[in-house]
Parts: sequence; C-alpha cells; structure tokens
Amino acid sequence: MQPISADTLLASLNWRYATKNFDPTRKISDADWVTLEQSLILTPSSFGLQPWKFIIITDQAVKDSLVPVSWGQRQLADASHVVIFAVRTELDETHVLSYMKHTAETRGVPVESLAGFQNVILNFIANPPFGLTVKDWVTRQAYIALGNLMTSAALLGIDSCPMEGFDPVEYDRILGLNAMGLRSVVTCTVGYRAESDKYATAKKVRFPASEVVLHI
Repeated sequence: MQPISADTLLASLNWRYATKNFDPTRKISDADWVTLEQSLILTPSSFGLQPWKFIIITDQAVKDSLVPVSWGQRQLADASHVVIFAVRTELDETHVLSYMKHTAETRGVPVESLAGFQNVILNFIANPPFGLTVKDWVTRQAYIALGNLMTSAALLGIDSCPMEGFDPVEYDRILGLNAMGLRSVVTCTVGYRAESDKYATAKKVRFPASEVVLHI
C-alpha cells in the first residue's frame, strides 16, 4: 500500500465542511459510490460485530419525504445520496453465532476454535460494563462508520453533511426499519456543494491544539 501524504490528508480535511446546500444536478459516479460503500463496509466496530445496516437512498420521492421530518433541511432532497445509519434493536446470540460462523469461514478456522471469543462477546452483551447499555453501545458504533464515510468522501473530493436533526420515529416508519429489527441513529447527506453555499468559503472555527489536545 502506498500511503497518501500528510499534506493531502490535511488538505482534504480542511476542504471538507458540513455542506448546507448541495447542487441537485450533480450526482456521485457509480465508481465513486462503490468506493464509498466499501469504506462503510470496512469500518471497524467493537469485537468486529458490525451491529448496523447502512440504508442508501437515491430515490427522489423518498428523499423528499424525509425533509418534513428533518426540520425542513433541504440537504436530504438535494444531495446525490442519503445514508441512514441504522443499528439493530436487539443484539442477541443469533447475531453473535452468525458472526462466529462468518469469521470461521473467512479465516479458514474451525468455528469451535472461536468459542472463547464468542463467550467474551456474549458475556459483554449480557452484562455490559462501565454503566453502558447495549443500546448505547451499538449507537456509538454508528458514529464510527459516520466518521469513516465523511473522511473517505473528503479524500475523493465529495461533500457530506452529518445530520442528527430528524425525528427517528418517523424515519423508522417511513423506511420500514422496525419490521427489519432496526432503528435509525444518524444520517449523512453526500454529494457536491452548490456554488451558492456561503459556508464553503467560511473559515473553520477550531480551538487551538493547546486547548483540545493533552499530551501525557
């Protein structure tokens, strides 16, 4: 693998911003979307459990239907793609056993050799430590995927905007997530900024390293 340069990484992160106005006439190419979709699939998760499903929306009618239950935010209608990060409402033994089977097949090992790992996961789910709940834990996983998508998009010169301002109950209803054992957590609109978006040239407001970074 040939790493990108530090300058390229930082330039991409400085270029990206939470896009407020997308150009509805510009669409992400199939090739670029396949790459972004793979970045979602490659997202790390606790224990590797991947307790999520990424709902990709390009249908204009569905995108339009989400605007009224998202504080009227037009990004949903105008972006090329909308990604809903949904997580399992129940993380149970069935999912863990399926993950163990898939791991054994992928790595070419007997599933019995994973018994210790399997028990660690099942015990964690049954008795989450540190005051966590399983619901909180799987919700946090979705944000790892969100960050991965946004950074990957920036490296490809594609804009994005993370969004929490929506009614998850309505999202779940509109998208039929309850029937799939899923619930929506966070959304990301992806596409290309409109030339009229004044925020594209606004200076980033970040505290200096001395205020947000602590070296020990």
